[in-house]
Amino acid sequence: MSRSARPGAGMPRFDAYFRCYPIIMAPGAERPELNYGSKIFLPPSALNKITQLHVQWPLMMEVINGEKGLQTHAGVLEFVAEEGRAYIPQWMMETLQLEVGDMIQIRSTSLRLAKMVKLQPQSTNFLDISDPKAVLEKAFRNFAALTKGDVFNFEYNDEVYEVAVLEVKPETDNMGVCMIETDVSVEFAPPVGYVEPQKSSGTSTPRSTRGGLPAGGLMHPQGTMAQSINYDAIAPNSTTAATGARAGSSHFLSEGHKLNAKKGAKAPSPNPTTPVPGTSNAPTIPRRRTNGPMPLRLPPNKLFFGYEIKPVKTDADKEAEKENVNKPHFAGQGQTLRGAVKRKGNGEDKGKAPEKKESEGQGRRLDGRKP
Repeated sequence: MSRSARPGAGMPRFDAYFRCYPIIMAPGAERPELNYGSKIFLPPSALNKITQLHVQWPLMMEVINGEKGLQTHAGVLEFVAEEGRAYIPQWMMETLQLEVGDMIQIRSTSLRLAKMVKLQPQSTNFLDISDPKAVLEKAFRNFAALTKGDVFNFEYNDEVYEVAVLEVKPETDNMGVCMIETDVSVEFAPPVGYVEPQKSSGTSTPRSTRGGLPAGGLMHPQGTMAQSINYDAIAPNSTTAATGARAGSSHFLSEGHKLNAKKGAKAPSPNPTTPVPGTSNAPTIPRRRTNGPMPLRLPPNKLFFGYEIKPVKTDADKEAEKENVNKPHFAGQGQTLRGAVKRKGNGEDKGKAPEKKESEGQGRRLDGRKP
């Protein structure tokens, strides 16, 4: 059932009544992606009547549920529906509170291009989307119009998100805007059920539950990243890290050997290759070393590149290194392990017996013997 109407002094427009069905029940191949948009299917007879009228393009339709006093706007995708039927998206049926087979009124209308829409996600799962504006920009390609009060949905990463339209600009009497070939500014309201996190004082890095300072030293609540993790205390060249490295490397993992081993000494017998009953030949697992720089206790999802800057050597630095190599590195008098100091001239006088000289005033024995 259809009729032609003249709203005021305006142009005649298409106006007809149809029974509504979900778009997934439309004839032809199954296309579930059409459920995430605002385009409907009408019968071919509707196209014949529209071509006889001077309607404004792109073709916009006003979908009205007269019993509930609800309305929304849509575009027409195809004219392939059975006579007397209109196929609309599922979210549109829920917005208009329609049941399958209910009677709806569809009439042509004109909408202004959208400038701004304010949206409110209906779940906090929407916050998991890293770039919501880019995702919505792709989703809006299936939408011909939006109306204030709509609760549409779209699919992203195999998950369906519901979004409510809180505000549209420019504001009109029918509260709808056209989404075709226009630049739209999108604003977001907090999702339904979203709770603002409470701000906690100090750093968010978890501290150790034991008494005393943490392993990395005292944490600073503010400042640069190096200050907040106390990098000076855990740097590889710091005193604390060097002490830990010496303590960890002081454990000997092998047997000792004498430097002055005598010939003929009994060498330790190697391990027998043939297994002996009651003994195990399993290889000894070396003890885990704990030397090296201490770990950085960074908060989650944070990186720190705090390595020391080593500038590139210039020509002057290279020349200085060459001069330093040519300089003598050892000076002074050598020392032996016995503690005796080597006297000058000992090598020359070696092998010669010292000449005895009788000193003046040498004493004599009473028995005539030489002293």
